[in-house]
Amino acid sequence: MKYIQLTKEQLEELHQEFATFLATQQIDVKEWNDIKANKPEVADEEINIFSDLVWEDVLTKAEYVEHFSKSSINLFYCTEGVIQRIMIKSNDDSVDLSSQEGIQTLLNNPKSKQFEFFKGAKKYAKERNLEIFDLILKGASINKEGALYQNFKSFVE
Repeated sequence: MKYIQLTKEQLEELHQEFATFLATQQIDVKEWNDIKANKPEVADEEINIFSDLVWEDVLTKAEYVEHFSKSSINLFYCTEGVIQRIMIKSNDDSVDLSSQEGIQTLLNNPKSKQFEFFKGAKKYAKERNLEIFDLILKGASINKEGALYQNFKSFVE
């Protein structure tokens, strides 16, 4: 398995897609129920294959990834060959950048001495999607719009 198995909740959300996936494997509902009951290892393998397909699709479409902590924000822009990063560090212990209030403080006064901006870029050390997945495993999340990245890009150019 390349990524991790989808949770039961995620599979339930993707019920229709999973049914379509099973149909492409020529597995109908009756046969799937039989596999689950009598061959749990085969059922698990089908779920693993489906999970990898879902993760691959999601990660391929991902452009912006964000990671928030109390003292910093890491904003990533994931292009085809390079991952670009903007890191915003808070120099003020009273500002919690993992909260809406802390982010609002940053947005209201980004040029304050409370904050430092850094930028970097690197080629992927391994496959692009695996690097994005590693960020997710470390607590980052995908952001479709990349509004924060776009907003702060001018501060590091």
